[in-house]
Amino acid sequence: MVSAVIILISSILLYFTFTFDIVPPILNRGIQPATFPKALLILIIALTLLTYFISLKNPWKNEKKLPNSFYITLLSFVVFITVSKFLDFFLGIALLSIIVSYFWGERRVAYLIMVSIIFPLIVFVFFETILGLRFPPGIITNLYYG
Repeated sequence: MVSAVIILISSILLYFTFTFDIVPPILNRGIQPATFPKALLILIIALTLLTYFISLKNPWKNEKKLPNSFYITLLSFVVFITVSKFLDFFLGIALLSIIVSYFWGERRVAYLIMVSIIFPLIVFVFFETILGLRFPPGIITNLYYG
């Protein structure tokens, strides 16, 4: 049932992305505005279908109480939003990476540090160089943008 709702909402949103205006090449930086949402929604639909078919083979067990890591993950997103808004987006991603990785079971400090450095770098390279998008000012981004 949940998969059907996700696919339905994603399909409706995907339909609306086909109504986005096309930006003239002279104004276009990176990709067209509708390309990324389309790709993201198609990925969501594909992963939802994959999850659904996997759950047919191995049904999810119903749990009465959610694990504490679930609530800590929700709280870490609040921390991420706050840090991203007031300090720096990449600092927020680094903190989110460490907190989520730690509370979902990773205890090796070297791996936590690597994740907090490599994940924001991948995000930066993907959006800045491949998509041509500029990040909002912050502590770390101001060092790069000058």
